[in-house]
Amino acid sequence: MGGNPLYLAIDQGTHASRAVVLDARGAVVATGSKDIRLSRPKPDWAEQDGEEMVSSIYAAVTQALEPLGDRRRDVVAAGLASQRASCACWDSRGGRPLSPVFSWQDRRAHEWLRQFEPQAEEVHRKTGLFLSAHYGASKLRWAHDNLPAVREALAAATLCWGPQASFLVYRLTAEQSMLADPQCAARTQLWNIHTRDWDTGLLSLFGLPQGHLPRCVPTCHRYGTMRVGDTTVPLVAVNGDQSAAVFAFGWPEEDSAYVNIGTSAFMQRAVTTRPDYAPRSLTGIILDDGKTTVYSLEGNVNGAGTALEWLKAELGIEDVVARLPAWLEAPGEPPLFLNGIAGLGGPFWKPEFASRFVGEAEPWQKAVAVVESMAFLLQANFDEIGKFVPPAKRIRVSGGVSRLDGLCRRLATVSGLPVHRRDDAEASARGIGYLAAGRPEHWNEGAAEEVFEPAADEALRRRYARWRELMREATGT
Repeated sequence: MGGNPLYLAIDQGTHASRAVVLDARGAVVATGSKDIRLSRPKPDWAEQDGEEMVSSIYAAVTQALEPLGDRRRDVVAAGLASQRASCACWDSRGGRPLSPVFSWQDRRAHEWLRQFEPQAEEVHRKTGLFLSAHYGASKLRWAHDNLPAVREALAAATLCWGPQASFLVYRLTAEQSMLADPQCAARTQLWNIHTRDWDTGLLSLFGLPQGHLPRCVPTCHRYGTMRVGDTTVPLVAVNGDQSAAVFAFGWPEEDSAYVNIGTSAFMQRAVTTRPDYAPRSLTGIILDDGKTTVYSLEGNVNGAGTALEWLKAELGIEDVVARLPAWLEAPGEPPLFLNGIAGLGGPFWKPEFASRFVGEAEPWQKAVAVVESMAFLLQANFDEIGKFVPPAKRIRVSGGVSRLDGLCRRLATVSGLPVHRRDDAEASARGIGYLAAGRPEHWNEGAAEEVFEPAADEALRRRYARWRELMREATGT
């Protein structure tokens, strides 16, 4: 081996596949990216093309490896971070897609899923997830019922289906490995968090035939061998993108809350002791290395980046995002916004919730109210999760929407905790790189960090209390 070891991190996201080459301390050496399309052929449908996704990963990796020259042979391991609740069907004879990749945003089967509401608590206790069409089970059932190619493969005993991550592992490895990591497996809503395997009762409940899902293995595992051009590298870690992001700065702190704010926002608390049943939060495994397990309690806010897109159309102001920083600093009392954009997530869990402003206001004040609602929803999740884990001392934020200082300040003030924002656009890639590198002791230590301290803003705290009251009236939660 010529030089110091390098690690390849692949982050397959909604809008692009990214490849990042990192050194043994987590510093970026080279990057590559390739945009991919998301299509919405009908309301509630969101699809991606499996072949395009695979080729985009190869293109991004090729782009990242090219400037390395001879150092390509120093790339000793790779990790893959994947969209978590996206899923697919493919043929065991070579991996040809039999369906689109059903995006995590897809909820085409939400009406069909309602019949299982009497079993919702049982599903939640087994999977750590709320009954939701965002997860894979209802999508796979839809594919079974509606796609002839899926039924033909089922009859021919060549059907494979499961998480998007498993499809990618199958296609990216020379061995065509049919494997699933704990986090992405769980997001099918067919994986039992206690047995760490597929649950025959859940497969039966949703009417899905057994024997076509990948084998369940730990997060850190020898998944197979990737070959890109003249470079061969073992794939040794697979995780969900939001789960990987928790490890962007090394081993997670149990006294920190981790928040990633992008298209949606996710708040996670990482603990090494399995938490008690949390009836209004998600529970998952974000790391299993065969010895140690890291669990997470999680709440999500669907209306983050999606709410800013909605706002652009609602106000008819194309550059609304560019104007937000100034508006967030302007004096004046905004209205309240009950934010159910893309469905109301934790801790309320109301997929059909009508968003609305409470109070009259100018367009700019409505924009402020939408951003403020993100802080309020995150705080509601923080309050709920806090019932099951030790008190947090800080909140760590990442993701594109966290660049709004006004959002970070509001979150600090309503939580009463400092909000630490690290300048890291590659949180998911760096996190999966850390796991692929074998969890080095010194990782990504030189990153710039800004801290937003809580302010003495009683008006904001009053607005949060009033907003919480209105949400309780609207949701019963």
